[in-house]
Amino acid sequence: MVESAAGLLLMASDLKPIYVNAEATQILAYPEIPKTMNSLDAFLIEKLRSVLHINGNGAPTAFVAQFISGRRSYLCRAFALNSHSNNNGVHPALAVILERSNARFEPSNGRVERGNGKSFDASQVAAEFHLTSREQETLRYLTEGLTNKEIGQRMNISPNTVKAFLKLIMMKMGVSTRSGIIGKAIALL
Repeated sequence: MVESAAGLLLMASDLKPIYVNAEATQILAYPEIPKTMNSLDAFLIEKLRSVLHINGNGAPTAFVAQFISGRRSYLCRAFALNSHSNNNGVHPALAVILERSNARFEPSNGRVERGNGKSFDASQVAAEFHLTSREQETLRYLTEGLTNKEIGQRMNISPNTVKAFLKLIMMKMGVSTRSGIIGKAIALL
């Protein structure tokens, strides 16, 4: 099974974490991870309260929010769950998904917009530099700021194969770095 690049949390009605994957912990606790699980639980509850603007009843006032962790932007989506008991009687009430994003969420209109309001069109760059469909897909994920490992997970290939696609793209575009690829791609817009 491939490990997800998205963070996932399952929260009880009192917002106590029932399940937190490693990616969610890394995203929310960056740059330091609390030493004990009790302090981690308290930290996660407080962080989610601030991100989702949770009211006194424990319900989020917004089910989609954007926040910054380190230098990266994340989209936080919360989903209310029907109460079904598991073996230990704890009821998950809220599922929270954290995904890396280069988009900006506008709560006033409920829309997600890319930096300047334009979305990146990899097909224009692909046509200009004769990129294959898989190279075009790699380019699209690269412009989202994903690492080789994250691109590989999305494309169901190894990070080394991603590296090979990036080398081919670099050769076709006449650049020698990842930022060179992005620079040339932006110049075409």
